[in-house]
Amino acid sequence: MLPKAELKKWFHKLLTHSSVFALSLPTHLTVDMESWLNLFLIISAFSWECRGDRVIQPKGVETATEGGQITLTCHYETDDPRPYLFWYKQGANDYPKYMLMRFNFGTGDNATEFKERFHANLDANSKSVPLTIQRVQLSDSAVYYCALRPTVTTGDTAPLQKHTELHNGNTPVCTVYNTTLK
Repeated sequence: MLPKAELKKWFHKLLTHSSVFALSLPTHLTVDMESWLNLFLIISAFSWECRGDRVIQPKGVETATEGGQITLTCHYETDDPRPYLFWYKQGANDYPKYMLMRFNFGTGDNATEFKERFHANLDANSKSVPLTIQRVQLSDSAVYYCALRPTVTTGDTAPLQKHTELHNGNTPVCTVYNTTLK
């Protein structure tokens, strides 16, 4: 069995050098099964993973003229080398609807109703997946959410339930709310 003093020293070394999980036990020590189990439990307790995955969307309202084009920004932070990014659209008094998914090793997927005018490309270098809406229509007025797999949404604003349509003279203007969920 490992002496308590040795275990205490090793444990202190583990805590002060927690990024290195190398263990070198003196060969003259006899370690029984209980000690190996204790050692395994100690290492397991300190090897769980906690990542700071998140998406960042500028808060506020974006406007575009009907028939024009608009690009919504979404940046992400993750250590995952193969992230999946999603866009959702939430209309007035509706639930968020899946629009599209992008990843850095293929083409991704668009829901049927979002195939024609909605485009996004995942840029792994800038860690962004901007959403471009072409030929903007009044029906595009909504809250747009960006999410990272596993689905992550951050922010301090609740989804807006009532959206207004702005008009500039005789030309309707689409109002797009670009925000994140609580």
